[in-house]
Amino acid sequence: MPIKVAAKTETALKCMAKNIYFEAKSESFAGQAAVALVVLNRVKHKAFPSTICEVIYEGPLYESWKTRQIPDLPRELRTYYPRRDRCQFSWYCDGKADKVKEESAYQEAHRIAWLVLNGHIFDFTEGAIFYHADYVQPKWAKDKQKLFQLDNHIFYRNK
Repeated sequence: MPIKVAAKTETALKCMAKNIYFEAKSESFAGQAAVALVVLNRVKHKAFPSTICEVIYEGPLYESWKTRQIPDLPRELRTYYPRRDRCQFSWYCDGKADKVKEESAYQEAHRIAWLVLNGHIFDFTEGAIFYHADYVQPKWAKDKQKLFQLDNHIFYRNK
């Protein structure tokens, strides 16, 4: 059962829980918490957006061909999609449906998100603002300071 929170923080909690679920649901408690802490570290960093949801959904968008055909349609009624494989968090723009299929794993992600957002888990990531799965070698990693590996993720910060 989800933890009750104030309405204004519910959106941030849902964004964080989805990010933990899709990025690290098979990881340990610490691995999932580290993913959440990276999001918080980005929110605090000047190079990233200032809200949790903006950090998680950051990336280039393109407009649907359907709404693009309507010149006078207001922006808030237009439909936008993330550019495939160009997002900060791969699950958001991998082309797959972002539907929760494992409810118990989502509930654990929700619990971890709540704990992190309410300050019950200290930043043991040493200020990490980047990570990637250990089975990929992104070009950007060579320009970062490697901090540690936890489960299947390698964590970094700027040099």
